[in-house]
Order: sequence, then C-alpha cells, then structure tokens
Amino acid sequence: MAHLKVLMTLVTNRNFLEHTVFVLFKQLLVTFVHIIQPMYITCSVDETSSQDFEATYQPKTDILKALAILGAAAIGTMAINQSWVAANQDVVMALLFVIGYAAIIFEEYMAFNKSGVGLLMAVSLWVVRSIGAPSTEVAVSELTHASAEVSEIVFFLLGAMTIVEIVDAHQGFKLVTDNIITRKPRTLLWLVGLMTFLLSSILDNLTSTVVMISLLRKLVPPSEYRKLLGAVVVIAANAGGAWTPIGDVTTTVLWTHGQISTLPTMKALIVPSVVSLAVPLALLSLTSEVNGTVLDSPNVLSSEQMAPRGLLVFSVGIGVVVFVPVFKALTGLPPFMGMLLGLGVLWILTDAIHYGESDRQKLKVPQALSRIDTQGALFFLGILLSVSSLEAAGILRELANYLNAHIPNIELIASAIGVVSAIIDNVPLVAATMGMYDLSSFPQDSEFWQLVAYCASTGGSMLIIGSAAGVAFMGMENVDFCWYLWKVSGVAFVGYAAGIAAYLAIHNLHLSPYDVAQVPFLSGS
Repeated sequence: MAHLKVLMTLVTNRNFLEHTVFVLFKQLLVTFVHIIQPMYITCSVDETSSQDFEATYQPKTDILKALAILGAAAIGTMAINQSWVAANQDVVMALLFVIGYAAIIFEEYMAFNKSGVGLLMAVSLWVVRSIGAPSTEVAVSELTHASAEVSEIVFFLLGAMTIVEIVDAHQGFKLVTDNIITRKPRTLLWLVGLMTFLLSSILDNLTSTVVMISLLRKLVPPSEYRKLLGAVVVIAANAGGAWTPIGDVTTTVLWTHGQISTLPTMKALIVPSVVSLAVPLALLSLTSEVNGTVLDSPNVLSSEQMAPRGLLVFSVGIGVVVFVPVFKALTGLPPFMGMLLGLGVLWILTDAIHYGESDRQKLKVPQALSRIDTQGALFFLGILLSVSSLEAAGILRELANYLNAHIPNIELIASAIGVVSAIIDNVPLVAATMGMYDLSSFPQDSEFWQLVAYCASTGGSMLIIGSAAGVAFMGMENVDFCWYLWKVSGVAFVGYAAGIAAYLAIHNLHLSPYDVAQVPFLSGS
C-alpha cells in the first residue's frame, strides 16, 4: 500500500511528469538518429548500402526502439491538454502532418506500411480538428463533406483498377502490346510517353496511369528501366491531363466553376504541356538506365493466348472507360458514377459470356476484385482525408494568403502553387486559390487561371506523392520516395519550368499553336 501511495505521488507530480517526458523525448531523438543514419546512406548509394543495412539489422534493438517510441507517444497522449490543442490547433496539425509525411517518405526503412501511416495520420488530424473546431457538430459536418469528396475519387480508382484487371485477365492488352514491336529502349521511352500523353488527354491521368503501368508489366521485366518507364508515365499523364478540361481533376474543377473554358484552354496549354513532357523525355534518354538496357527478350505476351471473347471484353472495357466523360457531360453526375456504370456493364457481360464455365472463374469480376491493389486505395484515402483536414482547419487558405502577400506577381503565384502541389494535394490548393480570387479579379480564361491549370496539373510530377498518377505508380510498382526523388524529380522540375517559359513566351508574343508548329526546329524542316 505504501508503494502505491509513493507511485501515485510521483505520477501526480508535475515535475516528475515533465522530467519523464524529457527523458523519453531524448531517448526518442537518439533512436531517430540511429534510424536516420542507415536511411540516409541507403537513399544515397542504393543497393550496396541496402545490403550493408540488412547485414547489420538487429531485431531486438529495433523492438526496443519501437517500445521507446510507443512509450513516448503514450506519455505524450496522456500529457495532452485539450485546451492547449484547441488554442494551437494549426501547430499541432502541421506537426502531425509533417511526422506522418516523413514516415511515408521513409517507409522502406522504418518498416511502417504507408497505408497504415496514412490512415493513422488522417484519423489523428481529424481528432485534433474536432478538438479545435467551434463545436463537434462543425467538425462532423466538415468531415462528412470531405468524406463525400474523397470517396468519389476512391470509388473512381477502385472501379478503374477493377476494369483494367478484368481486361488484363482476358489478355486484352495483348492487342496493344503486340503492336509495339520496337525493342529499342530509347524509342520505347518516347512511345510510352506519347501514348500516355494522348490517353490522359481523353481519360483522366489516374486511369491512364493504371492502364499504362499494366501494359508495362507485360512489355518489360522488372528492372530499373521499367521503373523509369513508369516515371515517364506519371510525367506524361500529368502533362496530358493539363490541357483538356476532362484530363485532370484540377482542370475539371476550374472548368466546372467557370474559371476556364474548353477551346481557349486547349489552344493555350497544348504547347506548354507538350514541352513539359518532351524536355524530361530528352533528358531521360541520355541516362545510363536507357542507354545501357538491352531489350532482346521477346514480348512476354507472345506465348500467351487471349482468353475466349477477350477482344469483346477489351473493346467493352476501353469503351466504358472512354464513355465516363461523356456520361458526366450528359448527366452532370460525378465521374465515379460513370466508372461504376462501366464496371456494372462489364460485370454483367463477363457473367453472361462465362456462364457455366467453372474453369474460368478467374475471368469474372469477383476474382478481379481480389487482385486489385486495395492497399493503394486505402493509402490514397488516408492522404486525401489528411489534406482535407488541413483544408477544413483553414491552413491551406492561410498558405494561399501568405503567397498572395509575399508574391504579388501572378506568374510566380501560379508557379508556386505548382511547386506546393508536389507536396500536398492540388485540388484543395486550387480550391483555396478560387476562394481567394474570384472572376471579378481574374476573368474567365485569363493568364492566371490558365497558368494555375497548367502548374497545378504538372507540378505534381516533381514528387511521387504529388499526384494521383504518382501515388498509383508508387503502389502498383512498389517504388519508394527516395528513388523517384533521386532519379526523376530533377528532370520533372526542368520540364515543369520549361512549360511555364513556353506559355509565357507564347502569351506575350501572341503566338498560336499553329505559329509555334512552323518553327523550323519543331516542324522538322
């Protein structure tokens, strides 16, 4: 009983708690340094350091580190004062987002799955928002609104991935891959970029990425070169979606709210979008991964036969995906409804054509659902919910106001929005921008809105988690943040800047895309 009284006295003593928190925080910092050192080395020198790290890996030590982190988190949770959190909501949410973001970046080295981290971060941010909101009802209303928007994107992603998986199960992509006969790595690099660019201008960049990554899996064996091709798909998908109102969710938002219209936007942004893709392709063509690759192996699909009625499934699958923007235009309903309609049509079709064929159950939708990347979809859900909490708290609006106060030049503001969109989701940024500047400040199809459409769409290519296309690529090919940062971010930034320069040159010189095409270097004459 005496021991219990002593323990209670210590626990209720403020100095004791502060000392305990300090000691645990110090231990957490030491642990973090021990973790960061091998991570930094591994990010810098790739394979060799990774092998050294695995050789020195000590499970017992890592368990102790995990216990120390959990202990510090538990003490921090107990020491949290709700009134302090409410008064410093922005600071707490920013810290939580940075910590979660860092854990996602270093997923490969901390052994924490990014989907779990994303979900944990999302819930934690919304808990803090519920504490800092004027009332719980306000926070619930904000969460309900955010969940509706996020769910649309997640349902769209799940529908698109399932349709692609069904077509792939029927070997439908064999029709496309059989016609890609080049075995030259540089030629294939440009061909993949061009195909993705055109596809993304008709579909959205997320669907285009899912389709093209699926094709690459059939064309190229796992290698550094295939990762590079996947990165090209991300850059091309974002560039292709920038110049059409239905190609990217950002341009769609601006289009539906009246900031841009169809033909003027397409004419103004087609050349910058092409430049933003052509420059990275030219730079990547000079890398050793491209020049040192020999694609002398036959197409992996050449020995495989298309499933019965595979041509029908391929035609219907691509048709229903292409029909999604038409469905939106006809009904006014969100795109995910059109994607779910297409999935339902394909579901009924495959059930009908494979009725009574017990040996072909893998060709039906239930089996396809078991093979899609649900982990990636949950990661996407966590990221979007996290960003929506920052938007609900007004942090994104404060960031936009800061840009407006310190960067009075509209070209620089639009360019900065593109850079920031590489870090967090571009849709809330564009939404905050529309809230700051109405059509009376900048009329429809003004230089500002067209630059925002271009920058917010293509700026996400600079980081792998900066766009829906990058997140899909990250999940489907298991590419880590450091690899993309080291290999691709630089060339993506150069392409992004070159596209802005091309837009400003055309706009200031009052040139048309036809005039640009007459330039001898570009026309090939």
